[in-house]
Amino acid sequence: MKQVTSNKLFGINKQLLILTVVAAMLWGIVYVFSDIITYLVISYVLTTILRPVVTYLQSFQVLSVRIPKSLAILLAFTLLIGFVALFIDLFVPLVSEQIKVISNLNYTSFIGKINKPIDFVEEFLISNGVLDQEKGFIWKNIQAKFTEWFDQGEITTYLNNIFSFTGSLFVGLMAVLFITFFFLYDNLIFKSYLISQIPNRYFEVSIVAISKTEHLLSNYMLGLFTQMIIIFSMISIGMIIVGVDYAVIIAVFTALANLIPYLGPILGAAFGLFVGISTTTLVGSENYLFLSFEILSVFGIVQVTDNIFIQPLIFSRSVKTHPLVIFLAVFIGAELGGVVGMIIAIPFFTILSVILGEFIRGYKEYQIFRINT
Repeated sequence: MKQVTSNKLFGINKQLLILTVVAAMLWGIVYVFSDIITYLVISYVLTTILRPVVTYLQSFQVLSVRIPKSLAILLAFTLLIGFVALFIDLFVPLVSEQIKVISNLNYTSFIGKINKPIDFVEEFLISNGVLDQEKGFIWKNIQAKFTEWFDQGEITTYLNNIFSFTGSLFVGLMAVLFITFFFLYDNLIFKSYLISQIPNRYFEVSIVAISKTEHLLSNYMLGLFTQMIIIFSMISIGMIIVGVDYAVIIAVFTALANLIPYLGPILGAAFGLFVGISTTTLVGSENYLFLSFEILSVFGIVQVTDNIFIQPLIFSRSVKTHPLVIFLAVFIGAELGGVVGMIIAIPFFTILSVILGEFIRGYKEYQIFRINT
């Protein structure tokens, strides 16, 4: 009896060791080849978006001849590029105008605009005992950070980083288009290769995991796109009601920034507040304070609506995970891959949780990791 128990414990420990080694190897692969994995994920997303378009184009006949698949893919790429070009044509002039306004901005005047409202808030907090600080401490900290951000040397560094990023972006774009083309041309090649490498004892569990992963990721991407449209619409309407110029620019930036979990809404609100104050001429610090309150109220309402209604409704079928686990996944993604890591953390964790869930189910129901002793 003791020998049987010992063998079972040895088998369990060996299984745990194997799983730990496999998990460590996968983690190492993800860390080392993070760029390639990012290209694959983006290509998969584009493939999911363009595949219905390619299928639809293939259904057309020209002189009783169906459109070849390669031509349908090229036409789908053309439509995608045309959509992006239309987006650029609509928004780049607005962005260029905003950049001119910001570049010609008198920062001394801008600092003067925000100085009085800050003093007003600071005096209120100190006089009511909310803060135990000397008068002017908020402004000193903000001014130091503001000066640091717009230091000439820092601006040069930012520009160098932008040029470096542009080069990497071009390489990544070519890689993504190349991978997406072959995913669309032979959409079963990747899946067929994976399936062919699966041992028989893991076959059923692996097929279910792949199918669930595709379904959940498709729902997640569709939900993310829907969320961006809703946030864009709400911010645009809110900024127009408040009377802030460049409402569309603020809305576009906020919708894109919202791709970054937790940090994105803060970046969007900060950008909206900066543009709103810097491009609006008012008389009196109280008016600037009220404008700031209106802008932040719009972002607050949008964020509350997003957290309470939009996210639970849209993502309830895709990311079925506790919020604390999602937060930890995003934090780990930020540590490993920065902003990109934060963006892909949730879909990557979704894939990982589905795979682990199916293999745990397979172990309980079919003993797929059983070691014969």
